[in-house]
Amino acid sequence: MPSLDLRADPVDLTTALVDIPSVSGEEREIADVVEAALRTCAPQLEVVRNGDAVLARTDLGRPSRVVLAGHLDTVPVNDNLPHTRTGSGADEVLHGLGTVDMKGGDAVFLHLASTLPQPRHDVTFVFYDCEEVEAVRNGLGRIERELPEWLRGDLAVVGEPSNAVIEAGCQGTMRIELATTGARAHTARAWMGRNAIHALGEPLRRLAEYQPRVVEIDGLTYREGLQAVRVGGGVSGNVVPDAAVLTVNHRFAPDRTPEQAEQHLREVFDGFDVTVVDSSAGALPGLSAPAAAELVTAAGGTAAAKLGWTDVARFAALGMPAVNFGPGDPTLAHTQQEHVAAAEIHRVTEVLRSFLAP
Repeated sequence: MPSLDLRADPVDLTTALVDIPSVSGEEREIADVVEAALRTCAPQLEVVRNGDAVLARTDLGRPSRVVLAGHLDTVPVNDNLPHTRTGSGADEVLHGLGTVDMKGGDAVFLHLASTLPQPRHDVTFVFYDCEEVEAVRNGLGRIERELPEWLRGDLAVVGEPSNAVIEAGCQGTMRIELATTGARAHTARAWMGRNAIHALGEPLRRLAEYQPRVVEIDGLTYREGLQAVRVGGGVSGNVVPDAAVLTVNHRFAPDRTPEQAEQHLREVFDGFDVTVVDSSAGALPGLSAPAAAELVTAAGGTAAAKLGWTDVARFAALGMPAVNFGPGDPTLAHTQQEHVAAAEIHRVTEVLRSFLAP
C-alpha cells in the first residue's frame, strides 16, 4: 500500500493522491491510505472509518468548529492517469484525473490536518466516497445517518474546484417533465389525429420568452435558469404521435425552497401536465455568520455566488453556512484535459492556514 507524507508540499501530495485510482465505488485503497496517514497525527486527531469514508477531528474545546469536506472518488479514467507535470515554479501545472475534481482540495485538507495541531477553531476533516454517482450512494448521506455528530459545525468548507475563489451557497435544481397527449392517425390522413409533439409548441414558446430572475443575497448575484433539456415522442415515420414529453431543468436561487420553485414552474406552465422528476434544495451563502465572515476576510474580502449545485447544500440543510473553496477550474472537471495550477493549490492552502492558524 502506498503511503502519504502529509507534511509534504500539498502539490506533491496532490500527485500522490491522483496516482491512486479511485473511481466511484472503488475507493477502498485510497481510503486505506488516507486513514493510515491521518492516524499518524494522533493524538491531536481522533480518526474513524465509515465504509470508504475517513473522518478526523480535533477536540480542543474551541468555541467554534469548521468542517472541511472533500470527496475521494473520481469519474472513470479517460487515458489521464498517472499524473504528469508541466512548467516549473509559479507556472507549474499538474495534469491528470482528479487534479481538479477534487484531489487538489483533498491534499490541502490533509496537509492542514497534519501541520495545524492547534487551530483556533476546532476542525473536522471529512473525506468521503461516491460523490460522482447517484445521490443515494453519496457517502455524506451515510455519514449523516450513522455518525451525524461528525457533520456538525459552524461553517463547512467543501473543497470542490472554484478557481481558488470562495463560492458561497449554491443554486437549487429541479427537473420536470411536461406530458402532452394526442390521437394517432396515419400521416396521410393527419386531420383525423391530433399531434402530441406539435402540442409542445406552446410550452417551448413560453420557455423561449422566459425571463429568469437575477437575485442578490449577501451581496452575491445568483442567476436563475430555465431550459428545455430533452424532447421525447414519436411512434414511427408515418404515424401522428399521440404522446410526447418535454423535460425542463430549472436552476433556482437559494432564496426559494423546492416547494416554491415547483409552484413557480406550475404557474409558468399552467394548463399542462407537470411532473417533478427530481429536486435538490439550494444553500444560502450565510456569509454573515462569524466563521464565514472570517474566512472571506482571510481570502481577501471577496466571494462569488456558486452557480450550480454541490454538497454545500447538504451542510446547509443541517443548519450551517457552507462554501465551496478549492483549486482548479470547475469547467475542466470530468474532462480528459483535467489540470490544475500548482499556484492555486498553494493559494487555497495559504488562505485556509491564515483562517485556521492561532
